[in-house]
Amino acid sequence: MNYNGALEFIHGTRKFGSKLGLDNIKKLLELLGNPHDKLKFIHIAGTNGKGSTTSFISSILFESGYKVGSFTSPYLEVFNERIRVNNQNISDKRLSEVTLKVKGKVEQMLKEGYNHPTEFEIVTAIAFVYFLEEKTDIVVLEVGLGGRYDSTNIIGKPLISVITPISLDHMDILGDTIEKIAYEKAGIIKENSTVISYPQQNEARNVLLNVSKEKRSEIMFLDFNDISIDRCNDKGSVFNISHKDKIYRNFKINLIGKYQVYNASLAVKTLLILNDNNEINISEEDIRKGLESTIWMGRLEIINNNPKVIIDGAHNEAGAKSLVENIENLFEFNKLILLIGMLEDKEVYKILSIIIPHADNIIVTKPRVPRAMSSKDLAKKINKINQKVVSEENIEQAINLSFEEYNEGDLIVASGSLYLIGEVRKLIKER
Repeated sequence: MNYNGALEFIHGTRKFGSKLGLDNIKKLLELLGNPHDKLKFIHIAGTNGKGSTTSFISSILFESGYKVGSFTSPYLEVFNERIRVNNQNISDKRLSEVTLKVKGKVEQMLKEGYNHPTEFEIVTAIAFVYFLEEKTDIVVLEVGLGGRYDSTNIIGKPLISVITPISLDHMDILGDTIEKIAYEKAGIIKENSTVISYPQQNEARNVLLNVSKEKRSEIMFLDFNDISIDRCNDKGSVFNISHKDKIYRNFKINLIGKYQVYNASLAVKTLLILNDNNEINISEEDIRKGLESTIWMGRLEIINNNPKVIIDGAHNEAGAKSLVENIENLFEFNKLILLIGMLEDKEVYKILSIIIPHADNIIVTKPRVPRAMSSKDLAKKINKINQKVVSEENIEQAINLSFEEYNEGDLIVASGSLYLIGEVRKLIKER
């Protein structure tokens, strides 16, 4: 099996849909020798901020001398981004080799009368096998969807469970209230375990407290009073954070936005707790280097300076609010040119009502995925809020139109879907 064959096998399983539950992944991993039982995990769930929190934790652990696996989704440019060791994507060769092993066990499952695993279950199994074969010390494991019935939740007790901000998203699957969604996310909390969470809205916080109590687990919440920000601009941030009796000063991150300070702080607190519990051994210098070296694509990322282009995958209400707040507070510009494409299963009108009023010119396009909304349908919805809309289904042509609208001092923002901004990033970088 070559690389293209591996991707064809993986993506060819999309027809089996997305089924929440652990029976399939349990059987597949059994046939593979239960690789997850031989690994140590930091398990991360939440609505927003999972990816950058995973990246901060992974980078700090790497600087501390650990061999670190990280599993994230979706990807922006290449599939290999989802499975990494020491901040390096899985190679095409290794992806092919491990996928072939997993494919063989999938075929065995089918012969034994089991259902075909979903795409995410197969990718999860590939990641676990790869991390074991690479002899990773710790895997930073991001939940795919929800938590309770997500295939990553097949793991046993992790070193620590981390809950990032919880908000409304995937409501058709996870529930239509913050409480219901929080309950699904809280599903990663295991018996007698350690949990750290972003502060959360009261509705989500109460759910996390109740589940932790039921599971006899200790939960801590990040306290914004422990954090002070010295600088936050379009170059990154400098902040201080206190833990127990010590203040860690002048931590620097290059990721843009106040919310990234909080994601970084959640990562730091996670690792300091593990350090206190003698699960890991890290120093202040390791933390400092890890934070400063962290890269996370697609979140308030400046990908071009002339014209100035920012990409941000604001694909839910909370993400849209954060994008608007940071654009208004961190960037100076004359005219905001918005390049946007969205998926049909998102809360499209809510997101548009937040972002569109801030745009001077709007170019609508279509992400290259089956769930994408057509540019014409999206343009009709935007027309109800703002009349300055141009529809262009072809992403490359849409980029060209945004560049034509640009004058010195303006700002181009591409947003609305991670699938769109990945394509925009790739096309602009190739220019």
